[in-house]
Amino acid sequence: MLRQPAVAGAFYPNDPDRLKELIESCFLDDSGVGYIPELGSFDGEEYPVNVMVPHAGYQYSGPIASHGYCEIVKNGFPEVFIIISPNHTGFGSEISVFNEGEWITPLGNVCVDNEFAESIIESSDIASADFMAHIREHSIEVQLPFLQFFSNEFKIVPITMGKQDFVTSTDLSNAIFEAANKLNKSYCVIASTDLSHFNNQERANKVDGFVLEDIEEMNEFKLLEEVIQYNITMCGYAPVMATMSLSKRCNKNTSDILAYGTSGDVTGDFTSVVGYASGVFR
Repeated sequence: MLRQPAVAGAFYPNDPDRLKELIESCFLDDSGVGYIPELGSFDGEEYPVNVMVPHAGYQYSGPIASHGYCEIVKNGFPEVFIIISPNHTGFGSEISVFNEGEWITPLGNVCVDNEFAESIIESSDIASADFMAHIREHSIEVQLPFLQFFSNEFKIVPITMGKQDFVTSTDLSNAIFEAANKLNKSYCVIASTDLSHFNNQERANKVDGFVLEDIEEMNEFKLLEEVIQYNITMCGYAPVMATMSLSKRCNKNTSDILAYGTSGDVTGDFTSVVGYASGVFR
């Protein structure tokens, strides 16, 4: 299965040179890390970090995303990136795993790790092989050029979550853990999420602050509780919950929020904003 780009030319440029220039500018932006990191060399058995990054158009969230990708790049690339996203389209199953083929971007093709994907499905009570959920979903696609900017020597397991609750996120974290132990491959989990949507800047900062505090405390239970209690329109809380749970099982017990901003910081319109953050689990 060849997965064609769904948002090239919209969320990011479809011209390779312009795309590379924009990614570079995201790193160098005042809200970015301020430099272009050099790709390190990973030679260990267990990759040292997992990350959380946003998934909006690059002009809005790219500089914030650069902080998360900087952590990945500095540590070198593992064999596999497991990218977990929310399901914005409504198609597909509770946990839809794209289990074979390649994803196409303007910077080239990225191969899916079929063995890892199938092992996750086998280890899960919920996950299933599903392409339909991924055809129009943007929140995994936008992550790939950030990785390809530095290297194409990696594989992916794209997973989108159609159901966001504790049972589903726990099932997925357990399945990834069991599959990884079985296969003995190095991997990094990328949790793709934006934060609150369409609040004014003041309220966005307040409710996003609740979420970010829960993430820094590595408390997925409180995160879910407060998302419900305060009606926080965070689109990818389950991918973050799954990543937090998995990280702790792998002795990555601390979290740092690397950067936070809103669309209002870019547009100057603070009446209705979307929140973005990057974080690292290590």
